Amino acid sequence: MLYSYNWLQEYIGKKLPKPEKLAELLSLHAFEIEEVKKQGSDWIFDIAVLPNRAHDCAGHQGMAREIAVLTGLPLALPKRSTIKTQKSTLGPMKVTIQAKSFVPRYSALVIEGVHPKQSPKWLKERLEAAGVNSINSIVDITNFVMLETGQPLHAFDYDSIRGKTMTVRQAKEKEKLETLDNITFSLPQGALVIEDKEGLIDLVGIKGGKISGITSATKNIVLQAATFDPTIIYKTKKQLHYTTQAADIYAAGIDSERTTEALERAWTLLKQVGNGKVAQIIDIYPAKIRPATIFLNSQLVEKILGVAVPQEEMKRILKGLGFEIKQTSQKRGVWQIQVPSRRMDVSMPEDLVEEIGRIHGYNAIPSKFPVLSLQPHERSASFVWRERIRDLMKEAGFTEIYTYSFLGEKDKKRFGYQDKETKKIIELENPLSEEVAYLRTNLLPNLLKQIAVNQKRYRVINIFELGTVYAKEKESFQEKKELSGISIGKSFYEMKGIVDFLCESMGITDVWYDNYQQTPELAPSALWHSKKSVEIKIGDEEIGFVGEIAKSILSNLKIDYPVAAFSLDEERISKFAQENIAYQLPSRFPASVRDIAVLVPFQTKVVDIMNMIEGTAGEIIQDVDLFDMYEGPELPAEKKNFAFHIVYQASDRTLTAEEIDAIHNKIIKNLEQNPDWEVRK
Repeated sequence: MLYSYNWLQEYIGKKLPKPEKLAELLSLHAFEIEEVKKQGSDWIFDIAVLPNRAHDCAGHQGMAREIAVLTGLPLALPKRSTIKTQKSTLGPMKVTIQAKSFVPRYSALVIEGVHPKQSPKWLKERLEAAGVNSINSIVDITNFVMLETGQPLHAFDYDSIRGKTMTVRQAKEKEKLETLDNITFSLPQGALVIEDKEGLIDLVGIKGGKISGITSATKNIVLQAATFDPTIIYKTKKQLHYTTQAADIYAAGIDSERTTEALERAWTLLKQVGNGKVAQIIDIYPAKIRPATIFLNSQLVEKILGVAVPQEEMKRILKGLGFEIKQTSQKRGVWQIQVPSRRMDVSMPEDLVEEIGRIHGYNAIPSKFPVLSLQPHERSASFVWRERIRDLMKEAGFTEIYTYSFLGEKDKKRFGYQDKETKKIIELENPLSEEVAYLRTNLLPNLLKQIAVNQKRYRVINIFELGTVYAKEKESFQEKKELSGISIGKSFYEMKGIVDFLCESMGITDVWYDNYQQTPELAPSALWHSKKSVEIKIGDEEIGFVGEIAKSILSNLKIDYPVAAFSLDEERISKFAQENIAYQLPSRFPASVRDIAVLVPFQTKVVDIMNMIEGTAGEIIQDVDLFDMYEGPELPAEKKNFAFHIVYQASDRTLTAEEIDAIHNKIIKNLEQNPDWEVRK
């Protein structure tokens, strides 16, 4: 919010500190200063007033009160005129509040004989300093009082109000209103509005209606100062994607005791700039606010702040901020303090301690070590491994993303959920739309959506997500943590290599791959390619799946490239992970590498061939790597070719060519014992 240095000076009995010093004081004790800039002979402060202090500091008077306490200078607020009615020719204005729970107080004056004209120079300058354009003397005074007191006002042209009735109610869906800035709004249901006998005249708390606006021909006005429920104002401005300074103030909440003060101030200014008389006073205030009372023990102040603040200093601070010390007990140091209604953020003794502490200055409190014994938090293994997984996936070239935890009605068909699988999906009771009607059972569908959206922009996409998935089991619900990765540009074997890298880096060494089953846990069975997908296991426990996505699913999503993916149960892999990994020194003797190619039936698993090779040679073989796989028309039907590097190396000697040949030939012989396997020569 913008505050004028010259304007603030009017409310302080002595000269203010220089603008730079004043900004420093406010930053240390009260508010963050966004900017201080010179504007003509004035200085403008852009101050970030948070919602909890907008109740009392949304106007220049509230900010001046803070400054007076911080500087010790006297506060000099302007005088207000008492409002008295006079005889009038105007008929009474009837105000009815239908939306009673949303209008704590409605105050207004009916004023006869006003003459809108250009505002005096001083008034224009004040408005300009706050970034508000001058319109005419009536409207300018309402804006001035809002900027001064923090209470929004609105002036209606009395003669344009049909039937001389004003009803505050909630809008019906799609009711229309043209506002003062020539915008016609289709109003959301529930928005607060004012209507006269024939239609809407005001969007309450946000913007006045054009039909009842002040013009040069206006002679009589209804000057409104009211308080409205902040939630409904906030909701309406968000729904309309439209706001005003008044709406922002109302959305933070306003003290209902301030309405009459604002009207008295406005009446004082109206008398200064023109004629007029008050014909009617309206004040509907069904539930008057009772000031809150808090008992404060001075010992609590020292206990929380860690420093003794003199009692006279505490009294000065609290009285300067408007708190009334009703009674004191000198022996016990207990004070009974009445909270001003504008301080809606103060409700307990600790709030008062905070006020004392910030004005006294946290920088004035000496630093010292805590006297209690601090114990480190117990280490969370799940958190440690989750962060380790993130690091490893990034090392592998993947980018982490976050997707919504929902699925839509159309997703069940697009991702091939079967009837028995849809029974596990949890339906939301009150979804925002069909696109977010269910909780996700697996991370991959939403990752695939991201692939579909971004495939035109990027030729290679590697993304992963760590998130929670949900499922229904009979009458109960279950949640579990899952890790899923997906890629355009990687084959099944490359994605399997990512899983191997991840597991090995976490100390999980006994991972193996089993035939893909048609009912993977919590994932739609149609998601995976039936011949290029496997289950990932540790011992007999399934921890996830890796493979290529079925072409039918890619077609449903209009994805033009092959996609490989994996899905892991994060909790299970964390359970098997080990921090202490045993390392073995590499042999100092040279290694020899031989290649071997095997033609096998299509359904043969690589692990079976590797187990046969390793079982034949024992410790002499240091490593077996699959480096090529081929399927093509040159091969017999339903056959494929695997090619392996075999690394021979002993730990105690250099192997001779004769030893290696003997072992290699033995491997070939053992492989050919399977009638369906053929070693390519």
